[in-house]
Amino acid sequence: MKAAILTHYDKNGTNLEIRDVPLPVLEEDEVLVRVKAAAVNPLDNMIIHGEVKLIVPYKMPLIMGNEFSGIVEKTGKNTTRFKAGDKVYGRMPLKKIGAFAQYAAIEESALALMPDYLSFEEAASIPLTALTAMQAFEIMQVKSGESIFISGGTGSLGAMAIPIAKSLGLHVYTNGSKENEERVRKLGAERFIDYKKENYVDVLTNVDHVLDTLGDRELPNEFKVLKKGGNLVSLRGLPNGRFAKRNKMSMFKQILFQIAGRKYDKMAAKNKQTYDFIFVHEDGKQLDRINQIFNKTHPIETSIDTIFSLDQINEALSKVRNGKSKGKTIIKIGE
Repeated sequence: MKAAILTHYDKNGTNLEIRDVPLPVLEEDEVLVRVKAAAVNPLDNMIIHGEVKLIVPYKMPLIMGNEFSGIVEKTGKNTTRFKAGDKVYGRMPLKKIGAFAQYAAIEESALALMPDYLSFEEAASIPLTALTAMQAFEIMQVKSGESIFISGGTGSLGAMAIPIAKSLGLHVYTNGSKENEERVRKLGAERFIDYKKENYVDVLTNVDHVLDTLGDRELPNEFKVLKKGGNLVSLRGLPNGRFAKRNKMSMFKQILFQIAGRKYDKMAAKNKQTYDFIFVHEDGKQLDRINQIFNKTHPIETSIDTIFSLDQINEALSKVRNGKSKGKTIIKIGE
């Protein structure tokens, strides 16, 4: 089978190699999937640059790719949830990525049936953002009736996080450009702040939770709108000790990340708030929940920019790296 291979980390970036490799050996708890489409994400470039090797230390050579859709080809003898011919999607297990290939062997627990109203390309664009939202709310331990501010909620994460938050009974606030207001309100946002007219830090206060998508430059303001004792979960900050402990990392890494995230922990401690960093992991049951929240009447909103072939993987990675994708960049692998 053909696969896109990373041979070494390079902080300046390096091309993946398209190689012919053997079909994956199927473990008893795995499903063999014929991959039809895979999405390219900033995470893929971060892995190439070696930016996440302290979180997940991959061995080289490495088949790349984190989220995908495809058709079940074969099932391991201990699997029970899927059968040959099922259309599935998911986030590859952290310890064993490999979506940029014609076939992938994936733990059954990482998979969910694909919504039947989506194309393979659309389905491949969903798992990372959907699971990020679900796992962020899980870390926050959100309760119905509470409020959440989703910073910059007009992007692909907001399109997933806002309706999920609404389904959990949260009051949702977000900010962005005026032209996105109607769409975001339809998704479930109660309050929309046009960043060209107002700064959210001037109009929001005592919010129960904040989902940060903007990172270091906005974190001080996000803590200001958060109530005393509130929770902030960041996609763009730095890992901290709480992250390492939650993921059962070694004591060495717990100390290392405690030092790395100390600045944000100090910001949070001023008002007895908590700061958490999220690095999304696979979870098929959470994707099943996504399928229940969305349906044909209220479908998942997807946005695809460009579809490339597997042989064009480096062109696709470059497009994402340079911030030129207005939606998800997709690799079409199967016919």
